Amino acid sequence: MHRWEVAYDAGRPEGRPCRHLSGAPAPGADPVRPASAPAGRRASGCPDCLASGQRWVHLRACLTCGNVGCCDSSPGRHAWSHAARTGHPLARSAEKGEVWAWCYEDEVFLVPSSPGAPAQGPTEDPTEGGAPDEGRL
Repeated sequence: MHRWEVAYDAGRPEGRPCRHLSGAPAPGADPVRPASAPAGRRASGCPDCLASGQRWVHLRACLTCGNVGCCDSSPGRHAWSHAARTGHPLARSAEKGEVWAWCYEDEVFLVPSSPGAPAQGPTEDPTEGGAPDEGRL
């Protein structure tokens, strides 16, 4: 079974850990939908932005409870505010085709582990090829 692991980041010291991985669900095992949505249905937007008439850039889903919020590039930054308010530090991308996560508390980028991969992540830079800008999650 795949788990999350800290990805290589050329801009940070090597070996920076995430203290929250032990309780995180495996990539793909977590529902990416608001608690009020029927099972199997994806979130269609940031519920807080929809309620207030704001726009969002990208969606993030809490790995603890499944709450969906907008990214740090969005005016509302609702995923970050959920993490700060609840103490749920891990969120994954809720965008189609993206499989990565972020730890708001430890400020590390997370990717699915590969069988036999080193504990701290891949050896190449994950930001090449369209991966997110960590400062704009």
